Amino acid sequence: MGTKGREIVGENIERVLELLNKAFADEWLAYYQYWIGSKIVEGPMKDAVMAELLQHAADELRHADMVAGRIIQLGGKPLANPKLWFEWTNCGYDAPDDPFVRNVLEQNISGEQCAITTYNSIIEEIGMKDPITFNLAVQIMQDEVEHEEDLQSLLEDLGLFLRK
Repeated sequence: MGTKGREIVGENIERVLELLNKAFADEWLAYYQYWIGSKIVEGPMKDAVMAELLQHAADELRHADMVAGRIIQLGGKPLANPKLWFEWTNCGYDAPDDPFVRNVLEQNISGEQCAITTYNSIIEEIGMKDPITFNLAVQIMQDEVEHEEDLQSLLEDLGLFLRK
């Protein structure tokens, strides 16, 4: 990014880079959680859940790319060592040790709720001090809200299926 583009962020640039690297760590961990979940999920409605998890994994990878691009625009460097993701993450990683479909859905709903909270906090903290990062966070949060809704719908459908 050019000098003027960095200048609009001003004295907040280090904080913005910190927030973005934490989000970057979250996105990579979310990507992997969705991807591995799609491979090992078991139980009723497995195929529908697998398809949804794979779609969400692709979205999380796209988010990581978007965040990395913004970090680089601001003159920063995305976390290059995956070990650092666990140190920087807001939302953590919840390994799908029990691959039953309900458990995998609940884990990912929790992850999406954390992501929504994280991006909402970024939006509130940054505001119009950095309209580019603000817009990026809004775009990603829209996806995260949709993901939460998708997963909760599948969980509700599963509940109906299991009652019959």
